[in-house]
Amino acid sequence: MESMDAARIIGYFKGKSILITGSTGFLGKILVEKILRVQPDVNKMYLVVRGTDALSAKQRVDREVIGTELFDLLREKNGERFQEFVEEKVVALAGDIISENLGLEDTTVEELAKDIDVIVNIAATTNFYERYDVSLDVNVMGVKHLCQFAKQCAKLKMFMQVSTAYVSGERAGLIRENPIKPGDSLQEGTYLDIDAELRFVREAKKELLLLLLPLNAGDDAKKAERKAMKELGIQRARHFGWPNTYVFTKAMGEMLLGQLRGDMPVVIMRPSIITSVQAEPLPGWMQGTRTIDTFIIGYAKQELSCVLADLSIVADVIPGDMVVNAMMAAMVAHSEEKGAQAVYHATSSLGNPATYAMIYEAVLRHFYQNPRMGKNGEVIPTKELYFFTTITRFRLFMFLAYKLPLEYKYVMLLADIYRPFAFFQGCYDDMNLERLRSKMTMKTPEDQMFNVDTRTIKWEEYFYKIHIPGVLKNSNDLFIHTSNK
Repeated sequence: MESMDAARIIGYFKGKSILITGSTGFLGKILVEKILRVQPDVNKMYLVVRGTDALSAKQRVDREVIGTELFDLLREKNGERFQEFVEEKVVALAGDIISENLGLEDTTVEELAKDIDVIVNIAATTNFYERYDVSLDVNVMGVKHLCQFAKQCAKLKMFMQVSTAYVSGERAGLIRENPIKPGDSLQEGTYLDIDAELRFVREAKKELLLLLLPLNAGDDAKKAERKAMKELGIQRARHFGWPNTYVFTKAMGEMLLGQLRGDMPVVIMRPSIITSVQAEPLPGWMQGTRTIDTFIIGYAKQELSCVLADLSIVADVIPGDMVVNAMMAAMVAHSEEKGAQAVYHATSSLGNPATYAMIYEAVLRHFYQNPRMGKNGEVIPTKELYFFTTITRFRLFMFLAYKLPLEYKYVMLLADIYRPFAFFQGCYDDMNLERLRSKMTMKTPEDQMFNVDTRTIKWEEYFYKIHIPGVLKNSNDLFIHTSNK
């Protein structure tokens, strides 16, 4: 691997045409903004988004991507030319990866196939408790359709697949950056056959529809179908040894990519729990609610008095901008390597572990320093939480706390789905990322723009000063007043 610096990374994207899925998501936005900001001479950025036509796709990109405050620095940099610059570089495509040819017109596919240099697949359904059919469509079939499209691209130099470190399931000990091979399963005695799973879900849906016929096509039938499909996802995931539908289908997506890639240069990036932007363009910026943010918001809204978690456990976290830096550097490092498949853990548990105890202390420190205010202006006291370190005790407490069986059942379902993260005993080896880091020079401020070293992060300060304020600011449904101490 050649040495790597900012100039090489920036230079790589000059004149390139890049197709990105998932651009309306958290990582997608950060990647689009970064490439446009550091390399204004990128040729085109094709963003595949769901939309009824080209106009609705463009409006969606303008509203959900370019129009967000993440792009303020780029807006300022370009001044009056900003809109013109964006129109010139960004092309919104009304499509969907769940369809063959990404749901695009044949003529569009032909034109794109001549132009595309790089494909980045970030699109995913990240819901742990998603319908099994929906998860398979997006996280598995989406990869298949993109692979088929990629093979039509004559100039293709790189296929980047964003996965998750938690495709490892609940494994303990050191987890290597190994690809997932066909048939690999985490449950001894089982063999994971993707085609068989696709057939299985089709048959299950047919049987379900027959059972639901007496309910006609009303809301009750739809709810029953949705619930059954969600439960089927969890059931199949656990049958093969994965804790939830999301990580299970992401593992299948990786497996399928390994089977279909041919001699295409492929990089699989596996981030752990992604947190808010640490450095640039906007520290604290985030979108949506990540795993640990549910806890921060619940505590801020006073809806949380106890948590199922072991504070001594490491919460493997990494800021979103650092994941994007790793993606860009890895794309450059492996571009045009025929037949290459590189796997990277964008993680922190090995080099700079952050414990749940440290995050909890940062939350307390934040609210002691910035007390929440009630509607009448009175200070709401900051109370400490009670932590249950076993599911048995937590279940007993919840059984006594919730009088309604349905509420209890729902809380326990959520606890069961999040439990693998709260008690995760694994440690992600990041040797491939370490090799990349060792080749990167950090001599100039420009080089720092591509920092991929989590060891440079002071977690306590990051959570207290950047992430927690970012979570509270960016939670749309959160109406919390804090004093300006």
